[in-house]
Amino acid sequence: MAKCNKKVGIIGNYGACCGTSLGKMVKKIDISQYAKYTCSFCGKTKMKRQAVGILHRGSCMKMVACCAWTYYTNSAIAVKSAIRRLKELKDQ
Repeated sequence: MAKCNKKVGIIGNYGACCGTSLGKMVKKIDISQYAKYTCSFCGKTKMKRQAVGILHRGSCMKMVACCAWTYYTNSAIAVKSAIRRLKELKDQ
């Protein structure tokens, strides 16, 4: 009987050279790198990474500077939610 191919996912590009712990870190970066993000201008999930730190939306013709591998950093999310909360307290 023939052997079946092992399903390794996106980490199969790197083979056995990087090991499991490095492979998990690379997998996390690769998945976020190739993901599509929500456009903050039109609301559609079509923003794609064009280069390191640049996201581009073709039909809106908009470009956004962002973090190297993700759209938002964790600290930016925390600051944004704090500003929103303070605005709500001010309006009350």
